[in-house]
Amino acid sequence: MNDNNKSVMVGDRRSWILPALVSLFAFAANSLFCRLALIDGDIDPESFTAIRLLSGAIFLLLLLGIKMPSEAMGGSWKGGASLFIYAWFFSIAYVELGAGIGALILFGAVQITMFAYSWLKGEWVSPRVMAGMLIAFGGLIVLLLPGSTAPEFKSSMLMVISGVAWGAYSLIGRGSASPIADTSGNFLRSLPFLTCLVWVVLSGEGPRVSAAGLMYAVASGVLASGAGYSIWYGVVKRISAHHAAILQLSVPIIASLGAVILLGEPIFSRLVIATIAVLGGVALSLASPCKKN
Repeated sequence: MNDNNKSVMVGDRRSWILPALVSLFAFAANSLFCRLALIDGDIDPESFTAIRLLSGAIFLLLLLGIKMPSEAMGGSWKGGASLFIYAWFFSIAYVELGAGIGALILFGAVQITMFAYSWLKGEWVSPRVMAGMLIAFGGLIVLLLPGSTAPEFKSSMLMVISGVAWGAYSLIGRGSASPIADTSGNFLRSLPFLTCLVWVVLSGEGPRVSAAGLMYAVASGVLASGAGYSIWYGVVKRISAHHAAILQLSVPIIASLGAVILLGEPIFSRLVIATIAVLGGVALSLASPCKKN
């Protein structure tokens, strides 16, 4: 590779690396906001989901009208459905899961989803990729094995489903022509699905929203979701699926550190082992070159 090509690659990387970092911190902030809201029962999961998506949609539509008044709303129903499933199951799971553990399970599922999609689309899978994914999957198994420090199983499975939905949402975003318009459309299309939550809330103890819970839900919707996801859609369309996957590997680490500092969550050996296995395994897979059949 000549010097000119190297300069172009470095310059291109500099143009998206800062927005990528902002997105990753927003993803980690979502875990912290959700756990902060639910840990003391300041809000129920369904109300958190509804306020998060509604506030995010309002913010994005206002942003679209101010910055791009002539731009038509984009997005898709697939994007809206994926966003809703991710957000709802994410909230339910965090009633029991710690922020760091939840983020690890979530993004472990994201990576597996994105690799599986690539494989189904005909991407050649090398022995190194397969070995790395088996190591990563083994790390999640270690985390979920029964024991005194194992996370609650039902909540863990709900977070896995949330991760699959977020993986799908990220893959849909790779075709985004206008990140703000598409994210706005996806958030708006997620709102009709909120009717599914009405029965859940009414059949239980009813909605529960304190001032603190409302604040965390709005912060999650406007800052960590609406703004963060728009920036992410701008990044993900400029990089490969594998780069998008490996960038998100930093989120569990950021969330875990934030949980230790802000929530006083402990760091135990099983979480450390699982984190090393998941991050190391997926990094091994991503280090391998990919080929098309």
